[in-house]
Amino acid sequence: MECPIDGTTLETHTVHSINIEECTQCRGLWFEEGELRKAKDEAEPDLNWLDFDLWSDQESFAADWSSRKCPLCGKNMATISYAETGVTVDYCAEGHGVWLDKGEFEAIIEAFEKDIMSKDISDYVTASLEEAKEILVGDEGFVSEWKDFLTVTRLLQYRVLAENPKVAELLTALQTTSPFK
Repeated sequence: MECPIDGTTLETHTVHSINIEECTQCRGLWFEEGELRKAKDEAEPDLNWLDFDLWSDQESFAADWSSRKCPLCGKNMATISYAETGVTVDYCAEGHGVWLDKGEFEAIIEAFEKDIMSKDISDYVTASLEEAKEILVGDEGFVSEWKDFLTVTRLLQYRVLAENPKVAELLTALQTTSPFK
């Protein structure tokens, strides 16, 4: 496979235990189908429930055709400006994968981390309910969906404690005086 930017032969590189292709010249990264989500989940496990689905909310991105070619099929890729992350990615319209320029993977992780930090209790309650539904009808399998649900409910607990310090104090007091240690 060749780099869509400079034609350099891509080399296998590991990003958080996921084997992807990297250009040794421009440091761009090629993620085949599903690898971007896996690398994101490995990079920051608390982000596992936030799926990087480029096509899920069409109002949140602007797409155009790129002059860059897919390393697998050679067809022009779509350039997608993903609003939540501030990152522009090149996506193979045939579904072969996603090209990220140097630093874009890290920018995606950072944007998702900011997103989870900015959510309030009601956001987490809504997300918990959505993840509970995904356990039954999600396409990632029961174990994966269950892990997503547990992550969201744990983050909900953290948010409740962060927004209600008196509750945190009460729970700490109960824990230190509990006869069931």
